[in-house]
Amino acid sequence: MENPKQELILVVDDHPANLKLLFSFLKSSGFKVLVAENGESAIEKLNEVSPNLILLDIMMPGIDGFETCRRLKASVATKDIPVIFMTALTDNINKIKGLSIGAVDYITKPFQQEEVLARVKLHLKLRSLTKTLEAQNQLLKQEIAARISAETELQKLTQELEQRVAERTSELTDAMQDLQKTQIQLLQREEKLGRFAFQDSLTDLPNRAWFMNRLAQAIQAARERQDYLYAVLFIDLDRFKVVNDSLGHLLGDELLKSVSRKLQACLRHTDTVARFGGDEFVILLSDIKDISEATKVADRIQKELKQPFQLNDYKVFTEVSIGIILSTTGYDRPEDALRDADAAMYRAKAKGKGRYEVFDPTMQTLAMARLQLENDLRRAIDLLPCSSTASARQEFCLYYQPIVCLSTGKLSGFEALLRWDHPSLGLISPDRFIPIAEETRLIDDLGWWVLQEACRQLKIWQQQFPQKPPLAINVNFSAVQIKQVDLLHRIEEILRESAIPITSLKLEITESCILETLDWEEKTLKQLKALGINLCIDDFGTGYSSLSRLHEFPIDTLKIDRSFVSRIASDKDDTQIVQTIVTLARSRGMDIVAEGIETLFQLQKLQELGCDFGQGYFISMPVDKETATELLARKQILQAVLQKETKT
Repeated sequence: MENPKQELILVVDDHPANLKLLFSFLKSSGFKVLVAENGESAIEKLNEVSPNLILLDIMMPGIDGFETCRRLKASVATKDIPVIFMTALTDNINKIKGLSIGAVDYITKPFQQEEVLARVKLHLKLRSLTKTLEAQNQLLKQEIAARISAETELQKLTQELEQRVAERTSELTDAMQDLQKTQIQLLQREEKLGRFAFQDSLTDLPNRAWFMNRLAQAIQAARERQDYLYAVLFIDLDRFKVVNDSLGHLLGDELLKSVSRKLQACLRHTDTVARFGGDEFVILLSDIKDISEATKVADRIQKELKQPFQLNDYKVFTEVSIGIILSTTGYDRPEDALRDADAAMYRAKAKGKGRYEVFDPTMQTLAMARLQLENDLRRAIDLLPCSSTASARQEFCLYYQPIVCLSTGKLSGFEALLRWDHPSLGLISPDRFIPIAEETRLIDDLGWWVLQEACRQLKIWQQQFPQKPPLAINVNFSAVQIKQVDLLHRIEEILRESAIPITSLKLEITESCILETLDWEEKTLKQLKALGINLCIDDFGTGYSSLSRLHEFPIDTLKIDRSFVSRIASDKDDTQIVQTIVTLARSRGMDIVAEGIETLFQLQKLQELGCDFGQGYFISMPVDKETATELLARKQILQAVLQKETKT
């Protein structure tokens, strides 16, 4: 049952979420609450009830808050009810307008419950005091009228009146002091909220919003002064995700805080560094002489951040990629300057990370071309048969490069290689679109199609050309694909659909992927091996440090990188690394495949070194499925190649 002494508040707002929030909050604070969705509804309700206070939204359909307030103040029945405006408008003109038509205060959106409660209680108290004063003054008037006829009581009445006025004045003074204290508290809170709005909570650096304002000021200064130059450095931590995933988010946060301190130490007091979120930082160098000042700062930052960070018991190494823009390019908007600095940073990453690049217009052209390529890639993936929006025309296909047994000359399998036949650009190298697919996670759909198509084609060949062991297919898997949650389930599903022997499938994983594998990804690889799938390390020898971890993984095959095979020439004996890899593989019971065989001499040397299998242009280029079928029909593919070489 409601307390009849509860004060009634009418809340007028056209947003149901706001009504619900204020109704719940005010009611829980001990008030009776009545709500209205617009000005007309509020005026109708006021014909029936008389609230102690009205919270009135300004921006409403129909009659807005200003007009509603005017009508309330024009009515004898409602003119004395205090009205507090609720608004997201922050300009002084609207505040003055609201106060001039009779509002007593305003509350800014989004709501802060402490602010709402403070202002509501304040004005309810003021109204109560006002009513009390009015009632008591009325009594005083009555007393004066009753005693006016008695001249003997006039002096006494005057003294009493003066005393009561003094008391009422004291009460009003106390009320005004309370109001001032509350206003000071509100101002302090607004100042605190302002700091939060422009400060990164993790590093205490300025945030994106603050930096954008500061950069806008620099752009304006460059317009007004021809000799004013500024530079923006866009900084991204290399391999931060590896640190975060391997050591956890808490240590990742500690690394970001340590980086922020080092960045501040590299700057002048007039320069500004802000955190944009994640592992991205941006620096504004104000009033510099030329680009060399910016590059010197970039050199200083990279030198400083190459030093290891001691985080708890871990020594963490990181580097940064930096993109730099100079104001001489001519910018009118902060967004354009950041866009170009970001493009320069990505150019630095593409060139090998741990470096900086100064923006030039060609980078923006490349960035736009990359964006267009990404859009075309999305469209092409939508055309795949497994896509819900697939059409009859598709742009992807698989080529197959033969893998030959070097001791028997027989074709033992193929490596499936993805090709993109762009409708206007023609064949696009996988080196151009695979990194984009991995970065945007388009590789998920594309990778499943490759695996499905390769297994489907292998089944056809195994039926046409039965052999022992059965023909195998090698399919490349990226680090991104290994992280897929449903990896094992999807692979099992594709193997069931294609009905190929599980051991006929070999998944190729790059050596760099092995180096960055985490515990749960290592577990996934072992589960794949438990299914009977063969695992192969591609480009082996380029990672250098993987030898120490090789025993941790269930690897069946090592692929010697083509860079080592290319060193085998008739005029020099550079086979030591190849021999080492072959010996290592033999000691661990692994097969060896040599990539990039391009000459007869290389083929013969690899046979002498005991290499099991080989592939390369000398044997065959990657070919379409029809040509691959013809190669299978020959059986002794290596013998045919050697006969052709002898004739030439």
